[in-house]
Amino acid sequence: MNGEKLNLVEELRNFFRRAKELDGKTVAVFLIVAVFQTVVWYYWSRKFFRAEFGAEFGGAHKYLYEYMYWFLGSFVMYFALPILVVRIAFKERLTDWGVGLGDKKLGFAVTGIFLLVMAPILWVASSSPEFAKVYPHYAPAKIQWEILLVYELGMLLYMIGWEYVWRGFMLFGLYPKFGYYAVLIQMMPFLILHNGKPAPETFGAIIAGVALGALALRTRSFWYCAFTHFGVMFMIDLLSTLRYRVNDYGLGLDSFFNLFNAF
Repeated sequence: MNGEKLNLVEELRNFFRRAKELDGKTVAVFLIVAVFQTVVWYYWSRKFFRAEFGAEFGGAHKYLYEYMYWFLGSFVMYFALPILVVRIAFKERLTDWGVGLGDKKLGFAVTGIFLLVMAPILWVASSSPEFAKVYPHYAPAKIQWEILLVYELGMLLYMIGWEYVWRGFMLFGLYPKFGYYAVLIQMMPFLILHNGKPAPETFGAIIAGVALGALALRTRSFWYCAFTHFGVMFMIDLLSTLRYRVNDYGLGLDSFFNLFNAF
């Protein structure tokens, strides 16, 4: 027993001895992402807002307040604070951390092609009334254009933060130490946070996490990942809203042109 205890003490000593040799910036990136993600989960969630501020922000749009709190909090913790860390703590250029537009020609081309490919897929998917019941997640947005606009602007802020923390801060922060392994490293928490969603979406997060990570590295920018992710979500919400308003879930051209009657 004493021998095992001594081994444990020695292992702990070895750990702390080796820890001092680790690259400080790499360790900081890991810890900052862990802390910021935990803060968002517990203190910038819809559940937290409901418990702490639900009484003050009730009424017809109480759930919209929840979403906007979550969206704004994610933007602050996942984008605004990390870029402050880069500039103030690390004293490095934001362009070296994926904040610039990088290779604009390739980035916008890939984004445009991807959204064009996704458009007909989403058109077919949105033909299911069950699909339209889920999106937008804030149902009243389907009824009022003003509410939909506010919701989508909030979603844009959320997507900027969500994409930057993985495809920007974590990816570019770990790349100098791990090289292309950083693409796989940033994919793992991205995948885990999809747990609980439909299985196809969760499995798809593996592919999406790797593809978006590779795109960010190749273009030296996270923005195209944010544009792509938000573009898909916006098309999903808009198609669901239009179909709901005209009550048309067909796939033909007549159904497509009928959507314009919703405006």
